[in-house]
Amino acid sequence: MSEEPTIFTRIINGELPCHKVYENDLIIAFLDIQPLTRGHTLVIPKEPAPSIDQLSSDSAAALGRALPVVSRGVLKATGATAYNLVQNNGHEAGMSIAHVHIHIIPRYPDSTHSFLWKYGKIDQEDAKILAESISAATE
Repeated sequence: MSEEPTIFTRIINGELPCHKVYENDLIIAFLDIQPLTRGHTLVIPKEPAPSIDQLSSDSAAALGRALPVVSRGVLKATGATAYNLVQNNGHEAGMSIAHVHIHIIPRYPDSTHSFLWKYGKIDQEDAKILAESISAATE
């Protein structure tokens, strides 16, 4: 991880402005400055972890508690009929700022963007081995 603070750390520290919608000791949420839709909001742990797997249990739990609260607020304030939660980990996954953040992207009847993908097929033998390996790695 870079020694230089990310833009999100600078927002958390009050060095940069934001349109804050929620905050507690561990979490901050604010409007995205490059929104896909009206009300596009970022929910961010104050802990500067670059990916979910590096986030502390306390911050992860706080993030999980904040998401429904902020999502309800976004829906109520915008009148959106649905929303996407998007979270990327690592540059190869599309992450552009190395600080955990979850996008709440409101969806409206006239929304045109899509997060659909072409599904593959699971190889049952490989899946058995892979599931066992992942399970063992979580112990």
